[in-house]
Amino acid sequence: MFELLESSPATLATVVGLLGLCIGSFLNVVAYRLPKMIEQDFAEACREQYGVPPANDDARVSLVLPPSSCPACNARIKPWHNLPVLGWLWLRGRCAACHTAISVQYPIVELLSGVFSLLCVWRFGYSPQLLPALLLSWSLIALTVTDLRTMYLPDNLTLPLLWLGLLLSLKPVFADPVSAIAGAAAGYLLLWSIFWAFKLATGKEGMGYGDFKLMGALGAWLGWQALPQIVLLSAVVGAAVGIMLMLARKAEWSSRIPFGPYIAGAGWIALIWGEHINRVYLGVASVG
Repeated sequence: MFELLESSPATLATVVGLLGLCIGSFLNVVAYRLPKMIEQDFAEACREQYGVPPANDDARVSLVLPPSSCPACNARIKPWHNLPVLGWLWLRGRCAACHTAISVQYPIVELLSGVFSLLCVWRFGYSPQLLPALLLSWSLIALTVTDLRTMYLPDNLTLPLLWLGLLLSLKPVFADPVSAIAGAAAGYLLLWSIFWAFKLATGKEGMGYGDFKLMGALGAWLGWQALPQIVLLSAVVGAAVGIMLMLARKAEWSSRIPFGPYIAGAGWIALIWGEHINRVYLGVASVG
């Protein structure tokens, strides 16, 4: 099997693309259930420590139990309705039981996971970098969707990502150990410094601690050398989106806009096209 994947790029792309679609379906589950799991764990800890009743009476959830069901009518979702993208199209975006609209988020995330997986194959081919690149891509998608839904980047995702990046540097896969350790520290401290400078100047918190950890994780994966590019890309995209939202009157200057998706997007761009962007920049700078 592995010999076929190595010798046939088309087979590799097909297998990884289909895997990416299936993983995308699971990432939707992670983004929806992980915050609920964290909330339930916190409520349980409060109850045990202080005698505080749980925040709600919902049944305990995990990433695998209970089986997927419609949030509106609680009808169990049949396995063939859970097929990535195709299930949503088959149902025409509505629950088979109660016909409540199903969020377009689900097929979008599945498609993005499939497309990002294919781009990883295009960039790295059959190499030791492919599987780590896929894991990073899928993790960044999960973090992006979670942050957009909840304004929260869970430690359950950011911290394992940071440690995995450091461990991969021992190979090294994307960065050597010195670059990875320096990148993790510099990425965290950079946003931490901006956070406190903004807070001291305005009395408000401009970003969350999850953003620091995510930037530190990307520094661990890609090395400190990638941080300027990630910071610049995330700032430009974040500012552009924020301005567009304000022009569309969907946000005010004081509105809270999650910054995690821009960091994640910039980190993924640096993973796939970072070297090319640097070559183009250096070429333009040398001409100038």
